[in-house]
Amino acid sequence: MAEQSGYAKKVLVAGATGKTGSWVVKRLLHYGVPVRVFVRSEQKARSLFGDAVEVALGNIQDADAISRAVSGCDGVISALGSSAVSGEASPHEVDRDGAIRLIDEAAKAGVRHVAMVSSIGVTKWFHPLNLFAGVLNMKFAAEEHLRQQFSAAGRSYTIIRPGGLKDEEPLQHRLRVEQGDHLWNGWTNRSDVAELAVLSLWVENAANKTFEVINEELEPQQSLAGYYDKLSG
Repeated sequence: MAEQSGYAKKVLVAGATGKTGSWVVKRLLHYGVPVRVFVRSEQKARSLFGDAVEVALGNIQDADAISRAVSGCDGVISALGSSAVSGEASPHEVDRDGAIRLIDEAAKAGVRHVAMVSSIGVTKWFHPLNLFAGVLNMKFAAEEHLRQQFSAAGRSYTIIRPGGLKDEEPLQHRLRVEQGDHLWNGWTNRSDVAELAVLSLWVENAANKTFEVINEELEPQQSLAGYYDKLSG
């Protein structure tokens, strides 16, 4: 049975069929949150999530499709991520322009909260990851746009900057959270990134926070909500 969070409003997940996005959907369903996924393939979405989610079809280059997808949603979680150096799956198209398009359409639709999965090192133009078509620069541009658009009254954002992503079950590690983009490396479980993004929908201290997160020691956690108490404004 789903654990009840008290949050019953609909949430759109962009990048839902990716590895991190799939965890976001799973954690939303875990808490009994109504989910709509924005995907290019309904077949792939159904193979992952069955009939547990609503499906909105389209791609991140299509503002009209995004507008339809965000309509009626209270929250948006972006797990968008590029997978090619050029073309529609490039950092330019996905991590920057696609994310910005999603943010703009969410704002127009009256979405209250947007959570974004970004990356550690995102402010460091000289970081080796930028050799992949400037991916960190693209992510940082999207971060800046989100902060600008969702700092207004009645809106909020949360930007999560994980380390290298791994696939393990959630709530198995003590986490290290920092601000200011001082971390150069470290690993983070996708499931914990998803958990933090989902919690940001209703945890008050998550509002308007940007932070980095990596794993520390193996140490089962009852909840990750307390990590938001460690962050400054």
